Amino acid sequence: MDNFDLLILALMLDALLGEPAWLWAHLPHPATLMGRAVDWLDVRLNHGTHRKFSGSVAILLLVFMALLTGGAISLLPDAGMFEILGAAILLAHRSLCDHVSAVATGLRENLENGRKAVAMIVGRDCVKLDQSSVVRSAIESAAENFSDAVIAPAFWFLLFGLPGIMVYKIVNTADSMIGYRTERYRDFGWASARLDDVLNWIPARITGALICLAHWSMRAVRVMQKDARKHRSPNAGWPESAMAGVLHIALAGPRSYDGKMTDFDWVNGSGRKTLGPNDIDNTVKALWYSWATALVLCSAVAFII
Repeated sequence: MDNFDLLILALMLDALLGEPAWLWAHLPHPATLMGRAVDWLDVRLNHGTHRKFSGSVAILLLVFMALLTGGAISLLPDAGMFEILGAAILLAHRSLCDHVSAVATGLRENLENGRKAVAMIVGRDCVKLDQSSVVRSAIESAAENFSDAVIAPAFWFLLFGLPGIMVYKIVNTADSMIGYRTERYRDFGWASARLDDVLNWIPARITGALICLAHWSMRAVRVMQKDARKHRSPNAGWPESAMAGVLHIALAGPRSYDGKMTDFDWVNGSGRKTLGPNDIDNTVKALWYSWATALVLCSAVAFII
């Protein structure tokens, strides 16, 4: 089987099983192992006066480790089965939808539960968020992570098989742990953050186009073309603006990080700003429509080739 066939099976397996708690209660998840590797290098290399160099060495070591591990698995007998399982584990569409849906469930109980649920998936201050801000945070996270957790890993798997998806995931994990502009990580995490930007550049734009295509929405295309570059991230603005256009809502805008309000631009600022749990439900539906469109496209290419 080629990588398209393997990816189709991996996407379906991930959608069917998600992250089975019974399995990861007994075994460490690969993402957990990747996080431990990042933390180990952080403790040992993140000191002294040449932290940008040390951080570059750290991400190179992580990439080498991922290439070596993925390459070794790909050489095993019946490697196709292991590649399907590995890709399914490293894809996260089902778990993404579950975590986003949990925010709507929490909000329907009370605002505090909604805040607690959204705090599990975003890095901003959530203690004082009103309902619309909680919903907006969940939708932005859903759109961005549809790129980071589904389309980008799928893209790199298609190009380079299991080594490709493992390299992407370990870089993405490193960026999520050390790619911050804080005093501790501004230099040490620089290389990880820049490499993550590079690896996500094409997939983010594919994700935005995929969301528009799945909903046959020229409005979303126009919003994406107009507002995607307003985002502080070079990549996250594409799926977020496409989702804002599909749902006819405004995203981004002012928010608080570490107790400090930051006045970010609105994405689709003319869209509806008063949001509720139903908007999260509609976001999850949009994610599944977009996932299904990706599956159909992969199946069409696999049939042709």
